Amino acid sequence: FGIHALFLLVTVTLSPATTSAWSENDATPEDVYPPHWDLAPKDLLDFPIQDNKIVINPWNYPERLGVYKSLLTSSAKYFTAFGAQNSGNILWGLPLQHGWQFHTGRLADPSRVTSCGYEDGDLLCISVTSWWSCMNYYLAVIPFLGAVDAGLFGQLPYEVELLPPEERRDDFCYSVADCRSRAPELMDDWKAYFEVNHKAMSPATFSSFNLDDALQLMWKAHVSSIAYALPKFQDSLKYLSDPEANFGEDWANGVDFIAATHFHTDLPTTTSFQAILPQRMLVEGDVLPSISDFTPQQNRVLLCLRVLHRANQLTGGLVLKLWKKAMSTEAGRKVGRELIESLATS
Repeated sequence: FGIHALFLLVTVTLSPATTSAWSENDATPEDVYPPHWDLAPKDLLDFPIQDNKIVINPWNYPERLGVYKSLLTSSAKYFTAFGAQNSGNILWGLPLQHGWQFHTGRLADPSRVTSCGYEDGDLLCISVTSWWSCMNYYLAVIPFLGAVDAGLFGQLPYEVELLPPEERRDDFCYSVADCRSRAPELMDDWKAYFEVNHKAMSPATFSSFNLDDALQLMWKAHVSSIAYALPKFQDSLKYLSDPEANFGEDWANGVDFIAATHFHTDLPTTTSFQAILPQRMLVEGDVLPSISDFTPQQNRVLLCLRVLHRANQLTGGLVLKLWKKAMSTEAGRKVGRELIESLATS
């Protein structure tokens, strides 16, 4: 692989026109938010309180979305210099991806044994049978509990507890103490991200806040979440079509490459990026790169992810090692992001 081929195989993108427009206007277009954003609780105290505990049901779409919304609300003060209306907050990538999963039907029960997640059933239900929803749990609940542990929400008057699903209860954790006992290193990674923001806001170090440092810690935790969850939910891939299962694994592999560039996961950048992701689940008969109802960009991105994953597997991870080496300096990451962005217009 030449280095240019490596860059072309990575599949994130950014629209400079969109970013420029957002930086020049204070208003944020309403349609950029995840579906049903208005239904999501904004504050932790907006969730039900039972037996002196804040009780959150992460298997309900608005409530899992509310976990993200509370994170964005409480961390907004760290990102005031990076965009109006909290648009520069790098946590936006998480709820926007979750919204894309909901919009494209990836959170529904793929086995169709239940009506969870379907319009003719419980549309706002998140299925524990869904590979995407289980993987996302570790990019929603764990960051959230890491933030609670780091003190992002201050001194809460109640403990926080997550409700378990009806099945696979042992594959998840439900409180700070529970998650710390089951996945201490993963909790430490997310806690470290929120702590560095908090320390940077103290009067003695305010001027030292560095967005690249925050991105490095956020992406480190993000990659750790995926690596932790992947083996747990390998068996859930059987409920997906072969093309969709391949895409899921290709996407998980691709995140390692995206992370190495410290990709900016703010609101405008992530919104632009999501336009080149498949807007429905893949089905048997979908053949890359010629899926008729996908745009050329979407076909290209899926093909790039597939080739990148296979190349990395065949080389025993050498492709990723080379990429990380190229991205080991800020200058390298800047070039990497620029070349990645060019994928959208090529």
